[in-house]
Amino acid sequence: MFTRRTWAETLYVLTGLPLSVLGLVLTMLPLLLGTVLSITFIGLPIAALGVLVARGLGHTHRSLAGALLDLQVSRPAKPRPRRGIIPAVLLDTASWRAVAYVVVKAPLGVATFIASFAFWVYGLLNTAYTLFWWVLSEDQRILLPFGGIRLDHWPIVLLNGLVGLLLLAAAPWVTRGALMLDRWLIRSLLSASTLSQRIRDLEETRALAVDDAAARLRRIERDLHDGTQARMVALAMHLGMAKDELDGEPNLEMTRRLVEMAHHNAKEALVEVRDLARGIHPAALDKGLDAALATLASRSPVPVELSVSLPVRPPQALEAIAYFCTAELLTNIAKHSQASAAKVSVSPDLKITVVDDGIGGAAVTPGAGLAGLRERVSTVDGTLTMSSPPGGPTTVVIEFPA
Repeated sequence: MFTRRTWAETLYVLTGLPLSVLGLVLTMLPLLLGTVLSITFIGLPIAALGVLVARGLGHTHRSLAGALLDLQVSRPAKPRPRRGIIPAVLLDTASWRAVAYVVVKAPLGVATFIASFAFWVYGLLNTAYTLFWWVLSEDQRILLPFGGIRLDHWPIVLLNGLVGLLLLAAAPWVTRGALMLDRWLIRSLLSASTLSQRIRDLEETRALAVDDAAARLRRIERDLHDGTQARMVALAMHLGMAKDELDGEPNLEMTRRLVEMAHHNAKEALVEVRDLARGIHPAALDKGLDAALATLASRSPVPVELSVSLPVRPPQALEAIAYFCTAELLTNIAKHSQASAAKVSVSPDLKITVVDDGIGGAAVTPGAGLAGLRERVSTVDGTLTMSSPPGGPTTVVIEFPA
């Protein structure tokens, strides 16, 4: 009776009554008026206004349920703009489900309020009457909730108080039971449908995949233009100068110097091309993810304990994402964590756990590296979760779909 959950559910019932009744009026008036005026050009916009009010009320009820009932449901996507005279909200299934919830919520809110507060009110009155019976005169000694029944003997008064305590004890459970139907309606009518939610997730991951691919192409173009291309231009220039020297009276010292510079540029270009190719697809991945991660661990400036258990080799796309994410995490550990050791473990279901003993305090902020990793993982329906309390340790878990 004295828990936060009890008071939160009671407050939800109390606030839900006026909100549901007022919401029904604000929704049905425009809908009915719009239906009557549908033969004119203003009927559909008025009806759409009623549906928009229902969507807004649905969002309010979702927020209340999340704050007071700890019920988290996904928000339906906004109606897609459409061409034509019919407003898009009138053709949106989620909007009409919100209208259905508002219509059902009004009588449900009244019934829930009556059922819940009957126990609270009668329990309080019975208990209070028992406490004050001793100071009441004989004319006032009646059972207040029912009236007309005199309580002249203290055993009956104590029994009345016991009934009041039982009503108060049962009130939270009655409230909770009355809210079960409301919880089901919120999940069924105010959340995004499985198909629409899946479509929205696929659209988001497709956009992330396209953006990631475009960013990779821009990075490759930039690296080729600023690095390898400049090296090759210098190589061609030095070879051309050496050729000019050989065509006339050759200066062997100058020719040697030009050939050495051309040779140095050629080696630098080869190194940059090798690094660029490794960034596109590491050669170590040809031998499997375990070998590629072992190469990463050996190159890390922070000592890394590696544990890989992959009886079946994952698809190449998942291997590449797992490799690059692990490489980025190890780079972050070396740069920012001040860690003395790290541990990377890969389970048979391709669950990657990276732990370091650094200072902690890391967070997934928009635009930062960890947010980019989360977006890259989400393109294949994977998830990235992190725990990094101040003082450490930092634990990052990457999970891929089966």
